[in-house]
Amino acid sequence: MNGVDIFDCVLPTRIARHGQAFTRDGKINLNNAKYIRDFTTIDSECDCYTCKHYTKAYIRHLMSVGESLGGTLLSIHNIRFLIKLTEDIREAIKNDNLLEYKDSFIARYEKNTK
Repeated sequence: MNGVDIFDCVLPTRIARHGQAFTRDGKINLNNAKYIRDFTTIDSECDCYTCKHYTKAYIRHLMSVGESLGGTLLSIHNIRFLIKLTEDIREAIKNDNLLEYKDSFIARYEKNTK
C-alpha cells in the first residue's frame, strides 16, 4: 500500500467491523478484555460522533454481543480519523513542514505498537 490506495479501499470499515480502530497512538482492538471497563473515548483528540458520545467499554460490549452498531460506530471513527489525517497533512504542506509532521505522526503512531 502506498498511502493513496487507502482512499479507494474498504480497510477503515472492514477493520471496524472486526473491532479495530485507528488512533494517533496506533491501532487498537476493542475486542480485547482490557476495554471491558474502559470508559474513555477511542481517541481523546478525535471530534467524530463516536468519540463525542460513546466509550470504549460500550463499543466493546456492542462488538461482543454481535450488535452491528459497534462496527458502524467504529467505521464512523475510522473514516473521520483518515479525513482528519488528510486535513493535517494538507496543513503541513501549506506550512512547509510535511516531513516534520510525517516523522512526528509515525513516531507517535508506532510508539505503542512495538
